[in-house]
Amino acid sequence: MADNTGAPGRPPAGVMTALHPGIRRIIAPNPSPMTYWGTNTFILGEGDVAVIDPGPADRAHMDAILSGLARGERVTEILVTHAHLDHSPLARHLSEATGAPVIAFGNARAGRSAVMQDLVARGLKSGGEGVDAGFTPDICVADGEFFQAGGFEIEVIWTPGHFSNHLSFATQGIVFTGDHVMGWASSLVSPPDGDLTAFMASCAKLAARCDRIYYPAHGLEITDPAARMAWLIAHRKSRENDILAALSHARPIAIPALTRAIYTDTPAPLIPAAERNVFAHLIDLSTRKIVAAEPQLEAHADFRRIG
Repeated sequence: MADNTGAPGRPPAGVMTALHPGIRRIIAPNPSPMTYWGTNTFILGEGDVAVIDPGPADRAHMDAILSGLARGERVTEILVTHAHLDHSPLARHLSEATGAPVIAFGNARAGRSAVMQDLVARGLKSGGEGVDAGFTPDICVADGEFFQAGGFEIEVIWTPGHFSNHLSFATQGIVFTGDHVMGWASSLVSPPDGDLTAFMASCAKLAARCDRIYYPAHGLEITDPAARMAWLIAHRKSRENDILAALSHARPIAIPALTRAIYTDTPAPLIPAAERNVFAHLIDLSTRKIVAAEPQLEAHADFRRIG
């Protein structure tokens, strides 16, 4: 993934910026190679407002959110796209300060597929991406549900893949896509919290819509959603082809060797994340009976082509 933490012209953290009528952004002070310039916290509405992805448990960021509101404005809803540490921990603190309920799909384990549940039961742990394991919303919402927040009617779109409890929030042709669709990089899919089979299905769901703009949780808005979704789907299919080309029908290959053969230009600190991405593809390919895992499907297995 690209790193823009030192790029010229990077928007400053802690400054409330109007993006669109009724939509403001304030960036959390958590830039990194995995978060780009930091988490985009969005303020939806005027007067009674909703906060989307309040971000990490950073008191300075909460103070910036509250002080950035206009006189007389109050937070009435807190929406969380998913339970990663750069998105959800501040939700509870902000709720306690404002009385606003936290709205999300469910806790950090909600929405896991049967395949991922089985892998967890056999010992697979998260890859260190920063899961907010204690996250619990006050109100759980489901795919296709509508509710009011910040004076807008919000449509709930369950978009698992980057994370099992990942939601996107749509209103008036605008979608807040969290980490599922970002403009600066492709999303990390790291089992068991990430699920590539679910990710591709979620991409197809978003691609079938006719939305006009995406606001991701990291980086700039996406003004051509159709083109971005086409690129994202093609990128994943290209990575799948790379994996299949590197796999042998006869000689099983372990994930570290397979990753080194594919991610030839990736900096060493990002190789573990690349390995999790490869494993995500291998799980998907295994469930589609294109790849076999020996002796069984797990991160330390060897893999070969069968299709």
